[in-house]
Amino acid sequence: MKWRAHPDDVLPLWVAEMDVPLAPPIAEALHRAVDLGDTGYPYGSAYAEALAEFARERWRWDGVRIERTAVVPDVMMGIVEVLRLITEPGDAVVVCSPVYPPFYAFVTHDSRKIVEAPLGPDLRVDLDALEAAFVRARSQGRRAAFLMSNPHNPTGVVHTRDELQAIARLARKHDVRVISDEIHAPLVLPGAVFTPFLSIEGSENGFALTSASKAWNLAGLKAALVVAGPDAADDLRRLPEEVSHGPSHLGVIAHTAAFREGGIWLDELLRGLDANRTLLGQLIAEHLPEARYHRPEGTYLAWLDCSWLGLHDDRQRDELGVVSDVAGPAKMFLDRARVALSSGHVFGSGGAGCVRLNFATSPAILRQALSRMGRAVRDLDGLPDLDG
Repeated sequence: MKWRAHPDDVLPLWVAEMDVPLAPPIAEALHRAVDLGDTGYPYGSAYAEALAEFARERWRWDGVRIERTAVVPDVMMGIVEVLRLITEPGDAVVVCSPVYPPFYAFVTHDSRKIVEAPLGPDLRVDLDALEAAFVRARSQGRRAAFLMSNPHNPTGVVHTRDELQAIARLARKHDVRVISDEIHAPLVLPGAVFTPFLSIEGSENGFALTSASKAWNLAGLKAALVVAGPDAADDLRRLPEEVSHGPSHLGVIAHTAAFREGGIWLDELLRGLDANRTLLGQLIAEHLPEARYHRPEGTYLAWLDCSWLGLHDDRQRDELGVVSDVAGPAKMFLDRARVALSSGHVFGSGGAGCVRLNFATSPAILRQALSRMGRAVRDLDGLPDLDG
């Protein structure tokens, strides 16, 4: 999809998928399964065991208990199923905007309402705004949940232990259940440290969801894990049996191999992403110096505030009145620079005038994309083309 959704002359830096070869241990595991004809139903707890080993090694966390895990088709479907366990239709789900667009779509399609707690100017969680959102969400005595992106997509912020501790205290104070989307957890770059939410005191009634999908580029091989805190185990036991029928057997094999045998490949990837992060900062300074850019601490996603361009109208609709998926600066960069970015307005409040850029590609493509974007901006301003 990343390379086929747009014409061939467009450089795709939009959807969260990397331009990397498949990790050899994963390829070997899939080949073994196919050679054996092992394409039946998934079985066993190897996936959860692999995650537990990975968490102990990478995060120094020994909190994954196999009996408090469940395999689900993917992280977002798992989030929906967990919300069905702990909330009712009409209840509120708090999110810190701007945030991953499916948080809005999946939650509202399942008859829950969104309450936003906007991030602060530094793109970190604003605890005052979060508490105010918890109060609104719990008004009239209804149940509520906080759906957290940890690390945060699209900003690349990695929440600190102190921040997570404060979030857990507020959630307990207001009786809000926390669901932590930790799909980007293995993708924390040098300078930051990932802290699993369920490792925090006060998180015992929370949930975390993760998979190897983002870190090992396995979006097409469906399988994810729900991990429940000790006080949420009874809730997880109410998960309908049919949910476990959705994950792909080959997906389970691939994700298990990633967590168990993909560490060396992941380390090489993180070095490459760190180098690309540095290169991107240099290219933004050179070609888009007016853009406000916070260096991401994790993920392979960069959030650029391009509101100085004055193109942040998030109400762009087609002739049928449907809001466009590509608006504002993203539309300009697509039309004039032939670079596909994710449009900020779909990430909720605070996203208009911004774009999300995926830097998990080759340095050559990054250089070409930023050069094109800079040229498009100069053309808009009527400035001379410095590239000739």
